[in-house]
Amino acid sequence: MLSASTDPLTSCYDLAMLDLDGVVYIGGDAVPGAADHLRATRAAGLRVAFITNNAARPPEEVAAHLVDLGVEAHTGDVVTSAQAAAQVLLERHGRGARVVRLGGPGLEAALSAAGLEPVGPDDEAVAVVTGYGPEVLWRDIMRVAVRVRDGLPWVASNADATIPTQFGAAPGHGVLVETIARFADVTPVIAGKPERPLLDETVRRVGGRRPLMVGDRLDTDIEGARNAGVDSLLVMTGVTGLPELAAAAPEQRPSYVSADLGGLLASHAVPTREGADHALGGWRARVAEGALQVEGDGAADDWWRVVAQVCWAHLDEEGTAVDVDGVGVPEVQRSGR
Repeated sequence: MLSASTDPLTSCYDLAMLDLDGVVYIGGDAVPGAADHLRATRAAGLRVAFITNNAARPPEEVAAHLVDLGVEAHTGDVVTSAQAAAQVLLERHGRGARVVRLGGPGLEAALSAAGLEPVGPDDEAVAVVTGYGPEVLWRDIMRVAVRVRDGLPWVASNADATIPTQFGAAPGHGVLVETIARFADVTPVIAGKPERPLLDETVRRVGGRRPLMVGDRLDTDIEGARNAGVDSLLVMTGVTGLPELAAAAPEQRPSYVSADLGGLLASHAVPTREGADHALGGWRARVAEGALQVEGDGAADDWWRVVAQVCWAHLDEEGTAVDVDGVGVPEVQRSGR
């Protein structure tokens, strides 16, 4: 169930680790209000890091993209799954180790920066690392798959099944990971979310004793936070909608939920239970004959909190997800913040 905070989250944590797509931007555009919310978050004293499972772009390119969108960002604020994978390899094989690189320029840059030597699919090496790269050739995939089958240790930057593109969701690096894994009968070490190396690498690089993960995906951002033992804030500006939130399993439930990044600047009350009803901030929700019913008026943040709490209670008690068809979602209201 949700956690309570009587103080703004900026006062409770010392590092916000933000996923990018669906949280800070969507495609080529900033999420409405994101730049202002992050400016206020920094002004309140909370450090900000931008983390991504995408291993294709080096951090300086990601930072430049954020700046173009009006978001303050420096290269050192960005941590990628390629950097996390490189750190895993460095810890296991040491500086100077030769590693087969199957992926984009971001992966090669991360290996070199860590003091590792990226090499080709046929070269002598102590391990292989894979990551998303649109220019990767099938002949190289075949060679790497055979070498993994024959015993070469394998680290994968992430296992995301899809990646957002201008033409919609497309196959991500996870599809390649599944292909190689099935062929070689080998499970790789995963560096990206929901596994913990990326979050650990972020804390190592940026610092923070009380980090908070901020994301829009239950199966990577929120589950990754739980795997790393840190609290999380789910924002409803990305891929997670009401049906996904209502059906979330315990390991994919966030500590806090908010309509957008303005939730970093707010306190977080927890709905109260009154019989079959859950109530908060002018909203009252219940489940009747398996369907969600919400009435009242108030802030969008409180609406999401009361809905999450009542749906999770029903799921835990009855074992079935709540029917949310036809339930309208409120607009964000942030006057007075």
